[in-house]
Amino acid sequence: MAHKHETPSVEESYDFSPELKRKLVIGGVIGVALVAIGVFLINMGWWGPDGFAGGAHEAHGAVDAHGAAEAAHGAGEHAAEGHHEATLMNRIVGNLWMNSIYFLGLSVIGVFFISYNYVAKAGWYTSFKRVPEALPAFLIVPAAVILILFAIPGSRHIIMHWTHEGIMDPLSNNYDAIIAGKSWWLNVPFYVFRLVSYFVVWWYLWKQIRKYSLLEDVSGSLEDYNKSRLYAKFFLIFFAVTSSTAAWDLSMAVDAHWFSTMFGWYHLSSWHVSGLAAIMLIIITLKDQGYLKGVNDSAIQDLGKLIFGFSIFWTYVWFSQFFLIFYAHLPEETIYFRERLHGYEGRYLAPFYISLVLNFVFPLLILMARGSKRNYTFLKLACWAILIGHWFDFYQMLMPAIAKNQGGIGLIEVGITTVFACSFIYVIYSQLSKANMYAKNHPFLEESLHHDI
Repeated sequence: MAHKHETPSVEESYDFSPELKRKLVIGGVIGVALVAIGVFLINMGWWGPDGFAGGAHEAHGAVDAHGAAEAAHGAGEHAAEGHHEATLMNRIVGNLWMNSIYFLGLSVIGVFFISYNYVAKAGWYTSFKRVPEALPAFLIVPAAVILILFAIPGSRHIIMHWTHEGIMDPLSNNYDAIIAGKSWWLNVPFYVFRLVSYFVVWWYLWKQIRKYSLLEDVSGSLEDYNKSRLYAKFFLIFFAVTSSTAAWDLSMAVDAHWFSTMFGWYHLSSWHVSGLAAIMLIIITLKDQGYLKGVNDSAIQDLGKLIFGFSIFWTYVWFSQFFLIFYAHLPEETIYFRERLHGYEGRYLAPFYISLVLNFVFPLLILMARGSKRNYTFLKLACWAILIGHWFDFYQMLMPAIAKNQGGIGLIEVGITTVFACSFIYVIYSQLSKANMYAKNHPFLEESLHHDI
């Protein structure tokens, strides 16, 4: 028997208070200060893992671990040239790159979420549609950081080993036959073209979907809904390809010797479940503040189901990739996990297992029961675990190849992540304040307000 529902007002505006803006700006400043203090302490040798003092120690552990990699790949010559020596700058650049990719995922998943719901003609999510619709507004920030980091030769060489001079030239001492075999894909002009294409097309399609969604509020025309749906189809078609190629370019290319056919799915599942957790946390926070009364527990439960399901899916892909490589026991493949489990004096071992526990064990135990997906305390706990867990997932995915023996979890990591998080919240809340909180003329809004499972 269906429950009775009161129909809430669909006229609602979000007030992005000056006090909250001030707190977020202060949070960003504190983040910058933490980075500065962290760099100072490490440079002075007062705090940090062995080898951090001065930020210029040779990467003994890295050379050992990576030397094994080079032996496996038959590319030891250029290692002797010193290209693998890591400094404190590797750690800073690595954190900027890693956080950019992580927050880029949170942003783009907003348009991915509304696109597949548009195409499926789903109605259940319409009451909180403005939340995922706001997330891509931040996309431009990590995109700009990524392009700037790649444009600067010093940081580009730190992140992408394949960009070093002569690495694809058979006459050079830096020649690497394996990387040279990938030159048709890994070359700077084509790489930049792909990055710009991803960011511009993702941004453009989101802007079109958003534009017609807002026009729908004014006109009430079904034509605007259909145009949003049309652009959602274009986005899904483009994202079906670029979600994988972007994963290769942004994350897998930092380990240029390594390749996994499952990496695109693994990367997308990590982005997706993180984005869903961010959407849920924003909704619950807004409801706690008295907004979004029309988002009922059935819609919350359905979103909780997606979070639970895609946490399991991420685990499935993670395990499949790991197990296949473990079972095949190919040197050029196993080195990826060897570096994370045993390389660089074992400093990436903890992030590797923390990621697995937070992204699989926590959601499995917390979200399995029906009631827990309607309990805001459990949902907050699970969503924070997922957001932190997937931060660790991207950390262990990227930092061993970039920061090498300079990696660690300290003030630099906390500071840079705080800056990104405060910027992300500022942009999203600012975007939410620019439109009605409900897509009030959406044809499925009524269905969503009375959604009952």
